[in-house]
Amino acid sequence: MLKHISIGDLIVFFTYFVLVSVYGYLVYRRKKAETNSSSHSFFLAEGSLTWWAIGASIIASNISAEQFIGMSGDGFFAGIAVAVYEWLGAATLIIVAVFFMPVYIKNKIYTMPQFLKDRYNSGVALVMSIFWLALYIFINLTAILYLGALAINGLLGGGYLHEIMIGLAIFGVIIALGGMQVVGYTDVVQVAVLIIGGLAITYLSLTIVSDKFGFGQNALTGLKLILKDSPDHFHLIFKKPAHGASVETISKYLILPGFAMYAGGQWISNLNYWGCNQYITQRALGANLHTARTGILFASLLKILMPVIVMLPGIVAFVLYKHGDLPMLVGGKKDGAYSAILSFLPSGLKGLSLAVLTAAIVASIAGKVNSISTIFTLDVYKNYMSTKATERNMVWVGRIVIVCSLVIAVAFTWNDMLGISGEGGYTFVQKYSSFVSPGVLATFLLGMFWKRTTGEAAIIGILTGFAASVFFNQFAVKVFGPETWLYSAFINPSGVYEIPFFICLGWSFLTTFGVMVLVSLFGPVVNAKSIEVDKGMFKLKSSSIVLIAVILLFLSAIYVRFW
Repeated sequence: MLKHISIGDLIVFFTYFVLVSVYGYLVYRRKKAETNSSSHSFFLAEGSLTWWAIGASIIASNISAEQFIGMSGDGFFAGIAVAVYEWLGAATLIIVAVFFMPVYIKNKIYTMPQFLKDRYNSGVALVMSIFWLALYIFINLTAILYLGALAINGLLGGGYLHEIMIGLAIFGVIIALGGMQVVGYTDVVQVAVLIIGGLAITYLSLTIVSDKFGFGQNALTGLKLILKDSPDHFHLIFKKPAHGASVETISKYLILPGFAMYAGGQWISNLNYWGCNQYITQRALGANLHTARTGILFASLLKILMPVIVMLPGIVAFVLYKHGDLPMLVGGKKDGAYSAILSFLPSGLKGLSLAVLTAAIVASIAGKVNSISTIFTLDVYKNYMSTKATERNMVWVGRIVIVCSLVIAVAFTWNDMLGISGEGGYTFVQKYSSFVSPGVLATFLLGMFWKRTTGEAAIIGILTGFAASVFFNQFAVKVFGPETWLYSAFINPSGVYEIPFFICLGWSFLTTFGVMVLVSLFGPVVNAKSIEVDKGMFKLKSSSIVLIAVILLFLSAIYVRFW
C-alpha cells in the first residue's frame, strides 16, 4: 500500500504518463516507415529535430536521478559549490557549439567512434567503442536506474525499489524503441514537466522553510532565511583544508577542490562530457550547423537554471534537518535529501514530483540506451560483425541492443553490485567517468586541431589516460607520499589518503596530452588523415552571438555574487 501517495497524486502522475506515451506514439506513427527502414533516421533523427527539440533533448537526457538525488545530496552536504557542474557545463556548451560542432558536421560525423576511425584508424575507434559501451552501461545507465528507483521508492514510502527499477526500465525501452525522433520530441514534453514541476517544488520547499521559522509561507523569505542560516553553503570555492581540519571539511574539498578544479579537472570533465560524448552530441549531429548551434546554446541557457531545480532543495533539506524538521534523514545521509523534501508536499503535488522524477529518469534512460545502441550497431556490428547488413537489419539490431543493455543494467543494480550508494550518486558517476575522460579529450582535441597527431599516438594516449587515472587515484600517494608539488592528499572518512579526483583528472590529462604530442613528433609533419580546419567554419550568426552574450552575463552575475 502506498504510504504517501493519494488518489489525486496518482491522477496527476498518470496524466503525465498518458501524455508522454500518446505523444510518443503519434511521433512514431508519423515517421514509422522512415524510422524502420533507415538507420540514420532511427539512431539520429537525421534532419528532423528543430533547435528547441535539440536543446530540450540535451537537457532532458542530462538531468536525471544522478542530479536530482546526487546533486541535491551534494547540495545538502557541500552547498552551492556543487553547482559548478551545471554552470561550468553551460560555459562548456558554448565552446562545443562554436568549435566542436563545425568539425563534426562538416565531416559528416554521426558517431564519436566514426570520428576516431576517420581521423585515426579503425583500431582507435574499436578501442574507444568498447570503452564507451562499458562506461555507458556499467556506470551511467546503472547509476540512472539505481538512483532513480531509490528516489521514487523514497517518495512512495519505501518497499518498492525493485518494482520501480523494472518499471523505469520498461518505460525507457518503450520510448527508445521508437528511435531518436521519438526520444527527441518526447524529451520536449519531459523537459517541460521537469522545469515547471521542478521550479514548483523548489518554490514550495522555500515556503516550508519560511513557515517552519514562523514567517508564514513566503518563498522569498525562505530564500533569505537559508542564506542567513547557512552562509557556508553559499560559497562556490572551498579553501584548501588546513592541518587538523575536520573530516567534513576535508570530505567537501575531496569532491570539490576549490580553485584547483577550475584550473584543470572540471574543464576536462565538462569538455569530454559535452563535446566528445555520443549521448549528448547525438542530438545535434543530424542537423545543419546553425540549428545544431542554436539548440546547444538553448541547452546552455537551460543549464544555468538547473541548480535552482536540482541543488537548491538539497540546501533547504540541510537547513530543515539542522533544525530537527527532517527526522527521516537518519544520520544526515545526503542521498535521501530530495525525497525527504518531497514528503512535505501536499496531495497532487506529490504526483507532480513523481512525474518530474520519472520524466528526468526515463528521458535519460531512453537517451542513454539509444546511444549505446547507436555505437554498437554502427561502429561494432556494421564494421566487424555484418558488413553487408541492411538498413532495416541494423534498426532491429539496435532495438535488440536497447533491450539487452537495460537487462544488464537492471542485473547490476538489483542489489547495488557496483556500490553506487556508498560513493554517493553524483560522485560515483563523476569519479569513474574520469578514468576515461583524459584519454578521450586529448585524442579529440589533438585530432581536431593538430594535423600532426598520429593513430599510434591516439591508441597510446587512450591507454595512457586510463593508466594515469588509475595511478593518480590509487597509487600516487604510495609512491610519492601525501604531499608533493603535484598534489595534496588528505585522509578521507575511511582513514585512507586520497587525492581529490579532479586533481587526478587534471594531471592524467596533462600526462596523456604530453605523451601524445611526443609520440606524434616521430611521425609525419602532416598526418594523411588530418582534418582540414578553416576560420570560416567557426563564423557565428548574430543570433548566436546574442545568445552567447546573454549566457555569459548570467554566469558572470552568479559568480560575482557567490564567489
